Amino acid sequence: MHCPFCQNEDTRVVDSRELPESVRRRRECGGCGQRFTTYERAEPSLYVIKKDRRREEFDSRKLFEGLRKACVKRPISTEHLEKIVKDIQSELLKLGKVEVSSEIIGKLAMNQLRALDEVAYVRFASVYREFKDIDSLLEEIEGYREWKRKSEALKHQLTLMNLE
Repeated sequence: MHCPFCQNEDTRVVDSRELPESVRRRRECGGCGQRFTTYERAEPSLYVIKKDRRREEFDSRKLFEGLRKACVKRPISTEHLEKIVKDIQSELLKLGKVEVSSEIIGKLAMNQLRALDEVAYVRFASVYREFKDIDSLLEEIEGYREWKRKSEALKHQLTLMNLE
């Protein structure tokens, strides 16, 4: 393990704790004496079938970066994006398949963003759906508006039901 401060390879584990989904290790650098934390977790192999039929290993960092780019200058924390990535990864693993299409991952990400932030949703959709013209983009925005209207109406109905 390389020290994140001085890049020295001489680090030792000072403390280990098992967490529900990982192992937390406190490490100390033999070079500079700084302490840092690492997390170790098992990642089951999951492959993504891309649009051009290529297969590549699922990389949660790529998904995070795509979401982060869609959320630039939006009031969305890094922690929230990390939770979305974790939720999507959990959903994919629940499918019980070794390979999933990139389309499924994109739909899951869009569903998460649609409920979170409309600008981030449209940004992500513009890349994921590869809009060819402004009309395609306008259709997506109108679809979002319709979803939002239905969500608001449903929320209002649930509020009324809880009052009785």
